[in-house]
Amino acid sequence: MSELLRQEEWRFIDQSGFNPYFHAIQSFAMDDTLCRSVGSGESPPTLRAWVHPPTLVLGIQDTKLPNLEAGLQYLQENDYNRIVRNSGGLAVALDEGVLNISIIFPDTAKGIDINRGYDAMWELIKLMFVDFDYDIEAREIVGSYCPGSYDLSIEGKKFAGISQRRIRKAVAVQIYLCVSGSGSKRAALVKGFYEHAQYQASTKFVFPDIQVNVMASLSELLGVELSVQAVMQRFLQVMNTKCDRLFMDQLQGIELEWFKEYYERMVKRNEQILFEK
Repeated sequence: MSELLRQEEWRFIDQSGFNPYFHAIQSFAMDDTLCRSVGSGESPPTLRAWVHPPTLVLGIQDTKLPNLEAGLQYLQENDYNRIVRNSGGLAVALDEGVLNISIIFPDTAKGIDINRGYDAMWELIKLMFVDFDYDIEAREIVGSYCPGSYDLSIEGKKFAGISQRRIRKAVAVQIYLCVSGSGSKRAALVKGFYEHAQYQASTKFVFPDIQVNVMASLSELLGVELSVQAVMQRFLQVMNTKCDRLFMDQLQGIELEWFKEYYERMVKRNEQILFEK
């Protein structure tokens, strides 16, 4: 059992209510702000839950696709926003049926081993769905989008991916959970992006050959109609057992200045990469 989940108190910032004007750039600026706050001791360990309208979040490597412009045009034609996050990895599809959770810890003097952060998130998800008689595995699902060794799957079908970001003496472990809707349709959208961007012509980078049938939502895999808010209840029930105090909050004081700084940096970066093409 991961002791990282057990903290004296957890601060919780809830942005899981669907808001069509909540842009993913804000989310990545938010997590960098919270890393700075937690790492400096300004904030206790922090949880954040978030949902965005249809958006393809690109990794830095995706910006090297041979025909990125055609891929971006395809997304626009399919009414998807697009941003480049400030970390590695590859493209991930978000929409109102995808719940994102960030867990932000202070890094210790010896440093938190990277696998401990992944294992903590994996444990959290298993605890959230402990009442279902399914094994949740953590292993790479070949043919999925943004594949990695901590893809979460049930019976070989991926429903979540975990990433980490380490800055300012803090560790942000982030997961996207495909709660409802069609996992294969999301995979088809990402596959279409890569095909239009001519991923197979790349000689310097390797991009996934997406197989749409290896992706699914939790609703599809568990055979029940799950909503983001129902999963949020499960999340909060588990985290309430992992602390003496869990309190809701929003950015305060100096954090608002930090957020502005990180947000402007993200906007400038995205303008340079995506909109000057």
